[in-house]
Amino acid sequence: METCLLGFVTPPWPLQSLRSPSTACKGWRGVDLPLVSDNVLLQIWGCYRTSGLLPAHDGREDSRVRQNVNLVIAWSPVDTRLNKFLAQAGIVSRRGADELISSGRVTVNGNTAELGTKISDRDEVLVDGRAVGEREPLVYLALHKPVGFITSVDPSRQDTVRDLVDVSERVFPVGRLDVASSGLLLMTNDGALSERITHPRYDHEKEYEVKVNRPMTDEFLDVMATGVSLSDGKTKTARVEMLGPDQFSIVLTEGRNRQIRRMCEALGWEVVKLKRVRVMNIRLGRLKPGDWRPLTREEIKKLRELSGVRSRQRTFPEERVGWGGD
Repeated sequence: METCLLGFVTPPWPLQSLRSPSTACKGWRGVDLPLVSDNVLLQIWGCYRTSGLLPAHDGREDSRVRQNVNLVIAWSPVDTRLNKFLAQAGIVSRRGADELISSGRVTVNGNTAELGTKISDRDEVLVDGRAVGEREPLVYLALHKPVGFITSVDPSRQDTVRDLVDVSERVFPVGRLDVASSGLLLMTNDGALSERITHPRYDHEKEYEVKVNRPMTDEFLDVMATGVSLSDGKTKTARVEMLGPDQFSIVLTEGRNRQIRRMCEALGWEVVKLKRVRVMNIRLGRLKPGDWRPLTREEIKKLRELSGVRSRQRTFPEERVGWGGD
């Protein structure tokens, strides 16, 4: 495998490093190791200028070895899955990357990629003809999606949510809202966070305000809260609060397709208006339809804490935090 020299480490060095490469980066003096990404494997190679002596197997130090041996740090590219690479690059979530690949919008070295494709650092990856380079700064936005806009970033479609946000970074929606629904939609280029928020096993809360076509009954509210039997199974329990004769709020911890509309239809009611007002700790607040704002640093920190995702990159500059899209 092709390797590239990163640097030398001169004595003194820990003798155990030859037997345990995973600990070899600890304790060296006089060297700054470069930061490497997840798909780079550090390999520790021993270079022996004189006798080629190894440390004794019982751990005793041989002064001749300590005096004459340098260690060379080299790296070798390791193949990684294309969908993981796209998510780490902030293009889309990993599941969203599979959709991009399936639709033929991703090429590797000029060839259309397929699901399961693996790449190395030497491969050229393009999405819609645009090279995937270094990671962009992570961006987190709150958008008030108006009715009539599609939750998509497909450049061939019209009236998509991407048309509403004016940022240079390639952000994508976190989850979906029906074209007939409005309200809070998070947009980001943080694939790891998006995956955590949308994956059903994490049970993150999303709150909606709903207006139906006729006055509700106590039984209707009780069943909405305890679970409604649908074609794909009974829904999880939810928190439901009556807001008016024909309006209620509901907090879900799952995200099935058209779930609230289907729940109401199954009970004999029709949704007239549906607006999402909260995703986890992020609230719609006073955003008007079509407006967006960057999340505050405090909101981002709490969102990542709740999602269990560690911060890896600098985020939206503080001077760009504020209301509106200008």
